[in-house]
Amino acid sequence: MARPRKPLLSIDLIVETARALVDAEGLAAVSTRRLAAELGVSGPSLYNHFRTKDQILEAVADSVSVLVDLSMFEDGRDWRTALHDWAVSYRAALRDHPNIVPVMARGPGRRPAGLRLADAVYGGMVGAGWPPAQATSIGALMRYFVMGSALGSFAGGFVNDESAYDPADYPHLGQAHLLAEQQEKIDERAFETGLTALLDGLAQQYERLNRPS
Repeated sequence: MARPRKPLLSIDLIVETARALVDAEGLAAVSTRRLAAELGVSGPSLYNHFRTKDQILEAVADSVSVLVDLSMFEDGRDWRTALHDWAVSYRAALRDHPNIVPVMARGPGRRPAGLRLADAVYGGMVGAGWPPAQATSIGALMRYFVMGSALGSFAGGFVNDESAYDPADYPHLGQAHLLAEQQEKIDERAFETGLTALLDGLAQQYERLNRPS
């Protein structure tokens, strides 16, 4: 009986395996030796596709950027709705793969999907009438906000131990020990509150920019 063939090594397979490793164990877990072991190949064979660990992590980051929906900048939604819906999709992708966020936070660099993301946001804002300089600032602002929200949980930062919040020391944190129990709900509400505040502020700027003189 013929022995089963191993799957052919490919960029997609390497990236998929590396992403799963990052998701499960963090950035430090990724090495060419570890990846080769996970893939059942020799270490040098990876170098036919990636020369360094950093290149692999960049590819993993780009594979997460691919998950972000950009259709809202092409289907006629107004700029505010488009920004909102894009931010929600962006955060969802980062929330599902939080360990790769520090790599993505460096900026798109040469990553194709990351550059398409930046191009879509900038193009959508300029197309809606924002001056180019403002469109650039909006893209940066939104990226700061979304990535910051994905880097950690506010509610999850409090321990589920009432004794940690002595009212003599923290008179306003009497319910803080309950936050972790509702982590997802609180974090989602905080994200929507911040996003609405940002969009309200931008809408005021947009109105001033387009007000007849």
